[in-house]
Amino acid sequence: MPVGTIFSALQKEDIVIDGSKVETVNRQLTYAMVGGGPGAFIGDVHRSAIRLDDKANLVAGVFSSDSAKSREFGQTLHIAQDRLYDDYMQLVEQESKRPDKVDFVVIVTPNAYHYPVAKACLEHKLHVVSDKPLTVDSKQARELENLANKNGLLFGVTYTYTGYPTVKEIRSLIKKGIIGELRFVNAEYPQEWLATRSEDTDNRQAKWRTDPKLSGASNCVGDIGSHIENLVSTMTSLKIRRVSARLDVFVENRVLDDNASIMVDYEGGAKGLYWSSQIAVGSDNALRIRIYGSKGSISWFQEDPDHFQLSLLGEPTRIYSRGRDEFSQPAQKFSRLPSGHPEGLFEAFANIYKAYTDTLLKVLDKEDVDLSQADFPTVSQGADGVRFIEACVLSSRQDSAWIDL
Repeated sequence: MPVGTIFSALQKEDIVIDGSKVETVNRQLTYAMVGGGPGAFIGDVHRSAIRLDDKANLVAGVFSSDSAKSREFGQTLHIAQDRLYDDYMQLVEQESKRPDKVDFVVIVTPNAYHYPVAKACLEHKLHVVSDKPLTVDSKQARELENLANKNGLLFGVTYTYTGYPTVKEIRSLIKKGIIGELRFVNAEYPQEWLATRSEDTDNRQAKWRTDPKLSGASNCVGDIGSHIENLVSTMTSLKIRRVSARLDVFVENRVLDDNASIMVDYEGGAKGLYWSSQIAVGSDNALRIRIYGSKGSISWFQEDPDHFQLSLLGEPTRIYSRGRDEFSQPAQKFSRLPSGHPEGLFEAFANIYKAYTDTLLKVLDKEDVDLSQADFPTVSQGADGVRFIEACVLSSRQDSAWIDL
């Protein structure tokens, strides 16, 4: 069943009063987490983001492959002892049988574990949110997409930057045709954190991201190049037709790519050029998107996420400010603070979870949900991202040959 299809949920939570069922309305959701234990940066980001809107409570989890460490860490999160599990299979098997089972499971493990954990959740009728990339190959991604759609389960993928209100406003303006027919996209994402062999230090992120057994066939494209692919797709709705990629390994004795240059042809004739790098000395998290059309252009910089620039032919360039300038309703509803109070990574993550949990409540209440209108990255978009990574790796191995997606 395609992701744009309307489907109805398999389950709904009820409460019982004097022997009669009463449907719950806007109840607080519960979730479990797999991964994100001691020293894991991204796990705390997810937990903190979910807390911002207070729509879901963390009530179960397995946070480490070391069960003793996992249980000890879970206790610091005030999780009941009987809902701290030894491994993910124990979690999904036991949670799926509970009358108060969790409403969804958050997966924040290294890439290689996304697939088996997500598959187990879907087979046990548990809704899922997974960190990106969805899986390490497209066969796994297709299987998860098909399984989620077959079982009517909601599956979100946390491409962080789609949560910014400015990104949603850019999407709205482009959809209205403000900058005309799209012609060219220039996107870059440079960082410096792997300019040296950080994997030889105590940097846990560097250790697993540069290890193909955990990260998959690509490090740089899989980690940050995938953000470019998803963000451009979200903003423009452009579909990639083919790619020509060169993946570089600059740091000595490193196996996976730490720099990538990618040419893109889109359906309809537009072109693109992507650069992602983790050896760009002097760059922090410098994700920048420039979109050029027949009537104008839009530019957005992640390190200044509350603003974007709109240039139209024959008119002065305008700077749009989140909080000061009124955005369209789909974007405005995700703006949290007044102008001049910067919103950042946690708020963007929270906006993804806000959209996901709002949709999940409808699913649990057996309302029809059209995932083509979802305001969070879906499993289908996650599968697109895996195909992009795979095509880039294949292209680079074939001397930057053009590879169709």
